[in-house]
Amino acid sequence: MKARRSSVPTSSSFLCHKASESNEYKGSNMHHSSSSSSMMAEEATRGVAVEKLETVKKWGLNTYKCTKQMISERFGRGSRTVDLELEAQIEVLRDTKRKYENVLRLARALTNHFYNMVQTQHALGDTFADLSQKSPELRDEFGYNAETQKLLCKNGETLLGAVNFFVSSINTLVNKTMEDTLMTIKMYESARLEFDAYRSDLEELSLGPRDAVAMARIEAAQQQYQVQKDKYERLRSDVIIKLKFLEENKVKVMHKQLLLFHNAISAYFAGNQEQLEQTLKQFNIKLRPPGADKPSWLEEQ
Repeated sequence: MKARRSSVPTSSSFLCHKASESNEYKGSNMHHSSSSSSMMAEEATRGVAVEKLETVKKWGLNTYKCTKQMISERFGRGSRTVDLELEAQIEVLRDTKRKYENVLRLARALTNHFYNMVQTQHALGDTFADLSQKSPELRDEFGYNAETQKLLCKNGETLLGAVNFFVSSINTLVNKTMEDTLMTIKMYESARLEFDAYRSDLEELSLGPRDAVAMARIEAAQQQYQVQKDKYERLRSDVIIKLKFLEENKVKVMHKQLLLFHNAISAYFAGNQEQLEQTLKQFNIKLRPPGADKPSWLEEQ
């Protein structure tokens, strides 16, 4: 009897069929996943572009309003918010900074000239000492002058330490402390211009018609005006506080530095080496060691 063939598929063909279906399913899923990722990326890119466009639009509108306000003020057609007392203090600060910058320039010039003199004294002392050894008939005379120049050189280096400390402190006061306050003032002045620009815009809209569209615009302008007002008042408060602290700091720093400068200069030209060294100790100024490379003081400026 012939054996009847089975109609059930073999295990190998069944597994191949399932694997094919699985691969098709995975491929379909990968296609859909890639498509979704691409769509999400496009949406994100579109969102960033829209956000940038809105930012540029707001910036352009704000620039237009501020430019219009600036021109109106310049030609006397627009009104501006004025704080007479604060503006007077700001002008005093700017004038003070200009004068202190001149003090700083002259003090640096003094340091440079004096440094060159000290180096010349040092070279002259070495020359006198060498001639004292090579000129027996003038040994004493050359020796006295060599010692004098060495003493002057030592006192000169001590004075340079004091003057350099003075220069460094004035530089910090002028180019860091004062400059920081002036940066806040610039921000305040910019905020003042923006505030007046939006105030003028609101006033202009308030004089126009009162229909539904106009009222919506007035309400939006009112909100923008309030934002600019808050910003202006906050920066105004910051400027007042910084001016107060700057004045206190300036008096404290200059009291110390002017006393140092006076005592050091007086002791040097009086030939009082002990007083000169005591002045440096009083203000905690440390000189560079004798073997340090030159220039000894100009490097720190």
